[in-house]
Amino acid sequence: MMERKILVTGFEPFGGDVENPSGQLAARLDGARLHGRLVRGQNLPVAFGVAATELQRAIRRHHPEMVICLGLAAGRQVLSLERVALNLDDARIPDNQGQKPVDVPIRKTGATAYLSTLPIKAMYQKLVRAGWPVEVSTSAGTYVCNHVFYCLIHYLRRYPGPRGGFIHVPRPRPEFGLDAMEAALRAAIITAVRTKRDRRISAGREE
Repeated sequence: MMERKILVTGFEPFGGDVENPSGQLAARLDGARLHGRLVRGQNLPVAFGVAATELQRAIRRHHPEMVICLGLAAGRQVLSLERVALNLDDARIPDNQGQKPVDVPIRKTGATAYLSTLPIKAMYQKLVRAGWPVEVSTSAGTYVCNHVFYCLIHYLRRYPGPRGGFIHVPRPRPEFGLDAMEAALRAAIITAVRTKRDRRISAGREE
C-alpha cells in the first residue's frame, strides 16, 4: 500500500536575498510525520513557468494527498492563508531568470481565478486559538507565488483526490522566528488533514 504523503514546497532566495524562509521551512518539514503522513519538502525556482513545471514533477513523483506551497511575503507580519489564485502574471521585479511579464494571463483559456481547496477557515481558527499570528488573505499577489498557486489548483483539478493551496510566510523576527513558524505550519497541516469539510466562520476583510 502506498504511503500517504504531503508535499510542501518553498522557494529559493530572490530579489537579492541570501535566504528565503519559505524554502527553509520546506526543508525543515521534509521527512516529518504528521498525523500519519510523511511530509516531503522541496524548493522551487523563482521563475515563471519553470516553477510550475517543477511542482508538477514533484506531484507526479510523490503522489501526495495534499500539496501546500509556501512563499515569502516580505511586507507582511503574519502567516497568510491564501484563498484566491489569479490568472495573471504582473511582475514588479524580474524573476531569477530575468523574466518580467506584465499583464500576461498564466493560461490564455484558463479560469479567471481559482480558490484554494484546503480548509483554510479551519486552519485559521486553529492557529488563532493557539495564538499564532495568522490571516485569511484574498491576494496572493501577481508574482511567482501566485503563478505557482494558480498552476497548482489548475493541475489538481484533473484528479479527484488531492487538495492544495498556498501559504505566505513573513520574514522571521524575534517574536515569530522560524521555529515558531514551523510549529504553526505543523498545526495548520494537521488541521487540514483532519478536516474534511471546512468551517463556516467569518475571516473576511474590509480593505
